[in-house]
Amino acid sequence: MTNTTTSQPSTVNDPAQQALVLRTIKKKSFAVLSTVSNQGFPHAAGVVYDTINAADHGPIVLYTHTMRSSRKARNIEAHGRAGVVIPVRKLPVGPPFTVQFQARAALLAMDDPEITAHLTAGRLKKISGHGELDESDGCFIRIEPRGLIHSYGLGVSILALARDPLHAGARSVAMG
Repeated sequence: MTNTTTSQPSTVNDPAQQALVLRTIKKKSFAVLSTVSNQGFPHAAGVVYDTINAADHGPIVLYTHTMRSSRKARNIEAHGRAGVVIPVRKLPVGPPFTVQFQARAALLAMDDPEITAHLTAGRLKKISGHGELDESDGCFIRIEPRGLIHSYGLGVSILALARDPLHAGARSVAMG
């Protein structure tokens, strides 16, 4: 039997959903960062990230540390774009919920004023406390979500997801 539901992911400017997505991004620290090579090949890598944002609903910026010689750093240097997926485990069974978005991305040197200001202020501890600052080839990646931030499962009742897992869980919010 074919499901004839034609619902699209809901796009909301709902402050409660925006706050939920923002809290989720800030609470988590693992994401899959995707980039594309000059030859058009995708590359995805798990990264640990930290977040900075000025307001509860304002623009959020993610930072991660990597080696300048890494594939993701080379791809970001060439294109300045990335995709991000943050898995969000809410149930003990089934796949995790997710937050995903497209982003502008930039490499920042270890001594970049933006990075040194954050480090001096005691921020970025999730990505600078395990010897990262001692790496001679190290750099930081600044990731700024652009457009809508999409999620699956966040803010949706478990019953709605159980009844229609293909259509009930998608949400999109504008941040900032």
